[in-house]
Amino acid sequence: MKILVVGGGGREHAVIKKLKENPAAEVIYALPGNGGIARDAICVPEIGATDVKGIVGFAAEKKIDYAVVTPDDPLVLGCVDALEAIGIKCFGPRANAAVIEGSKVFSKNLMKKYGIPTAKFETFDDMQEALAYVETAPIPTVVKADGLALGKGVVIVETREEAREAVISMMRDKKFGESGSKVVIEEFLTGPEVSVLAFTDGITVKPMVSSMDHKRALDGDRGLNTGGMGTIAPNPCYTPKVAERCMKEIFIPTINAMNAEGRTFKGCLYFGLMITPDGPKVIEYNCRFGDPETQVVLPLLKSDLLEVMLAVSDGKLSECDVEFSERSAACVIMASKGYPASYEKGFEITIPEDIVDRVYVAGAKLSGGRLVTSGGRVLGVTCVAGDLKEALSESYKAVEKIHFDNAYYRRDIGARALAFKEV
Repeated sequence: MKILVVGGGGREHAVIKKLKENPAAEVIYALPGNGGIARDAICVPEIGATDVKGIVGFAAEKKIDYAVVTPDDPLVLGCVDALEAIGIKCFGPRANAAVIEGSKVFSKNLMKKYGIPTAKFETFDDMQEALAYVETAPIPTVVKADGLALGKGVVIVETREEAREAVISMMRDKKFGESGSKVVIEEFLTGPEVSVLAFTDGITVKPMVSSMDHKRALDGDRGLNTGGMGTIAPNPCYTPKVAERCMKEIFIPTINAMNAEGRTFKGCLYFGLMITPDGPKVIEYNCRFGDPETQVVLPLLKSDLLEVMLAVSDGKLSECDVEFSERSAACVIMASKGYPASYEKGFEITIPEDIVDRVYVAGAKLSGGRLVTSGGRVLGVTCVAGDLKEALSESYKAVEKIHFDNAYYRRDIGARALAFKEV
């Protein structure tokens, strides 16, 4: 089977490594891929993840049997629709379902319409109206750009001045381009955060093991928001009782709501949850595998990923076993110093051969046969062990064996989870 994976980050590397476990995966192409993914797939760097026309042309030329579209941008742009139009079976939602991430205004209104628990909110497409609202909104509050913003379009504001600045930067100054033309201003929720990725064929929902992301750049959850500095799985805050409520009150109702709207969702639906004193509530939906959550979730998947994906595509997920290990996984992101602001690139990366299987490459390219840094988040180093403490210890030991100039990583990944388990 010839498989095409769209994307070029650590998440895609994790997906590709898992797909390779199935002997039916004869050839895997990554568009565009990256220098590290090149160890595990044939990379096509000249075709970007948002080049839908180029992706479709390549798929037709290579007679691709199955395509996995993982990033949000191509999903929202209709990459799955375009591939299916030429007869290629895909994993991932069509554009009319990917809007659940592509527009926060859409997703918030969906939850309101169908009674899915979320923060109280107001939406605005007029900046003056948004500015007037923040003068009376409860503080702290949350300001969100409507569209895709690389996971950085959410600002938690502690003062009205900060709220005004957030609205102006999004709506007038176009900090996130057209994604900020509309904004959502919502209630600030409190409680532990949980990420739950779920396979769904639009009928059946099979949640994956829960995880905990670490968004802030610096130790102690300080600094700027990032795409994620590390993850652990499972999340100890996500108890069986909470999981049962989420399935009943959030997961199934969301799938039913999308069907009722004529937007059947097939693929991986990501639920960003807050376990509030009033119960679990949705912070956000993503229309794809999370990054770096995928780097801890898939290593714990005991079932065959390709078989599960094909069952999703064929509408037969109910017939497919989806099993996860009861062990723990920890991923530490090694980033370029200065990320997510400005940082230097082009430093050679050395990874000892004995730990290369634990490394998911995100921001690196091949230059003269050497692997060099080319992005903010460079590597994700993941280890699986019998418990979380051991998994974290092994991950940090592996991190210490890897070298590139200006490397930076948080040293407290998993600390919150360990503290929760000790309570």
